[in-house]
Amino acid sequence: MKRVKEVIVVEGRYDKNIVAQIIDATIIETSGFRVFSDREKIALLRRLAEKRGLIILTDSDSAGFFIRGRLKGMLGALNIKHAYIPDIDGLERRKQSPSKEGKLGVEGMKPEVIVEALSRAGATFEDSSQDKKNDTRITKTDMYSAGLAGCPDSAGKRLELQKRLDLPRRLSANGLLDVLNILYTRDEFIKMTGTY
Repeated sequence: MKRVKEVIVVEGRYDKNIVAQIIDATIIETSGFRVFSDREKIALLRRLAEKRGLIILTDSDSAGFFIRGRLKGMLGALNIKHAYIPDIDGLERRKQSPSKEGKLGVEGMKPEVIVEALSRAGATFEDSSQDKKNDTRITKTDMYSAGLAGCPDSAGKRLELQKRLDLPRRLSANGLLDVLNILYTRDEFIKMTGTY
């Protein structure tokens, strides 16, 4: 599995699931058009773009291009790259009928098509085996030690930390872990949580 440095932005959870099976990266979903009214998520995307860079990977239909264009306008000229999938007519396996425009979305693409789209967009592919040897990332064990996962009131403690760090409240424990690893080092995490 190839590791990508940039954060990948997709439209929905099915897109996220497919891309996560192919690419080792932080993947954020827009939840379709809902992202435009979610100030917390837009602020998070702006922070992630500044810190790591974003790759917007949306469907090739009009809705996908609308989301792509609005995000570009809302986020400005930050470190944003655009990955485009080809126009392919078809029907995704989970659907009963084709989309309005009859095109396959990100979730319907073959793995090699997604990797090629990311490559053409200028994704930074990293050697994941080398990264794992020198990995100083925040881990689930660190989250547990800080009382942020697997403990009584861990959800409350996560919410408190998210408010303090000005992060969206709707992040899951795994989502928070991904974001923390982009924005902070393990040492910074230990200092801010008072663990170890």
